[in-house]
Amino acid sequence: MVRALLIRGMLAGALAGLLACGFAWIFGEPQVDVAIGFEQHLHAAAGEAPQPEMVSRAVQSTAGLLTGIVVYGCAVGGIFSLVFAYAYGRIGSLHPRATAATLAAAGFLTLILVPQIKYPANRPPIGEPESIAARTALFFTMIALSVIAAVAATSSARQLVPRLGGWNSAIAGGAAYLAVVTVSMLILPPANEVPADFSAATLWNFRIASLGTEAVLWIALGLVFGLLAERQLTPAFSRRMA
Repeated sequence: MVRALLIRGMLAGALAGLLACGFAWIFGEPQVDVAIGFEQHLHAAAGEAPQPEMVSRAVQSTAGLLTGIVVYGCAVGGIFSLVFAYAYGRIGSLHPRATAATLAAAGFLTLILVPQIKYPANRPPIGEPESIAARTALFFTMIALSVIAAVAATSSARQLVPRLGGWNSAIAGGAAYLAVVTVSMLILPPANEVPADFSAATLWNFRIASLGTEAVLWIALGLVFGLLAERQLTPAFSRRMA
């Protein structure tokens, strides 16, 4: 069963990647072009020659974007299917679609939304190249803390169900998660590397587009994989659809 779910997860991830690529191409790529223009303006003002392109911008914004997001979607879909295989039946009496939707929402929250609140996405040209490694380390540290907090809060909430009931234990677990990630955000250092004269509107639009791309991918992954998993795990569903 795990192998079948893994294949379905990768297929769902590929489809989700295609949808996310379309969103990124429409809403994200124009902001990237603005950021590149800003970088070229800085080089011209400093009398420096523009850096040579290893890959043309046309390839980056089309085939490169498609390949990167689809491969990323396949990888996320494969991992998502393994998590689903473990969680199915362990988080209440949820049907496959509801389980997949719940896991997708939890994954987007813990892996994408919360870390980006602390360290939002930056287009490389508007950051400082020497600080990329440090910022990346901080970003993955925030992801790790968010995941650990989510796992601990979920485990605690399950243990509180006999005493508090399902609803109250879920609220208690959510409050514990928020407390841990809030403290983590206060402890971790900031990463302010955007030039003061860079357009705030362009930066905001890029970050919203980046977050929207991830949202499209996770929503599509949860919905498509939920449908495929239900066909696999519920024979009566397949017969009814036939």
